[in-house]
Amino acid sequence: MSRKKKFKFPQNPPKPSKSYDPSSSGKVWLYGVHAVMAALKNKKRTFEQLIFLQKTAPELTLLLEKKCPHVSIAPTLVDEDVFQKVLPKDVVHQGIALLTSPISSLSLEDILDQYPQGPVTLLCLDQVTDPQNVGAILRSAAAFGIQGLGLTERHSPQITGTLAKAASGALEITPLLLLGNLAQSLELLKKHGFWCLGLDENADQTLSEANLPERVVFVLGSEGEGLRRLSREKCDLLLKIPTSPLFPTLNVSTSAAICLYENHRQKNLPLSSKLQEKS
Repeated sequence: MSRKKKFKFPQNPPKPSKSYDPSSSGKVWLYGVHAVMAALKNKKRTFEQLIFLQKTAPELTLLLEKKCPHVSIAPTLVDEDVFQKVLPKDVVHQGIALLTSPISSLSLEDILDQYPQGPVTLLCLDQVTDPQNVGAILRSAAAFGIQGLGLTERHSPQITGTLAKAASGALEITPLLLLGNLAQSLELLKKHGFWCLGLDENADQTLSEANLPERVVFVLGSEGEGLRRLSREKCDLLLKIPTSPLFPTLNVSTSAAICLYENHRQKNLPLSSKLQEKS
């Protein structure tokens, strides 16, 4: 029986000197237990430094040994002032941070080459700029196992620690697609058998009324403006989520979760049917 790996903390380690500046070196500081542990499991990332807050080191060390037994990087114990130096102000870091290479994104062509035919679900965001919303959408995307989340190259949040923390580990699971031009991307997807379905609260048809196709891309706009005109025109169909007329607008991350749930529901047997089959 193999022993669990015990991490040895460096003797008199140098304190991290790099401040929080995601554009300066290509490296990025991630923080928060779920975001860091998920990143440490990602074999596509390279790690430069892992830091633990002194007072939280015992429980974090046990968690690291349990969740990431094969990781080679040893944590460095630091004081709170180091976290204040390398992370944005007032973030909830939970006593752990990781300096790592950025997550790699895919092109739309990569996805089309990987899935030339058959069922595929994508979700594209039309200039959603809030990293908290994009992080929450990534969690739903990972939960429902979609094949990619498309972000516009302009007017989208940087893929930094703030977004990773909001995604709670999901950033390492769902591929990100950077789209130079959303309208052109939707046209390309349609040529490869995708149906482009836009979410619009003024649409005539509801999401549940639509017979969702195997190859589908849901297109969601920003909270303030919704879908831009050209994006709306490129959609094959506009759908709405029925809500109370007293409060018709949903947060974009909530709308994304509902879309992906309905897509999953339509394409899978209900849980009750599966239970009946087993009995």
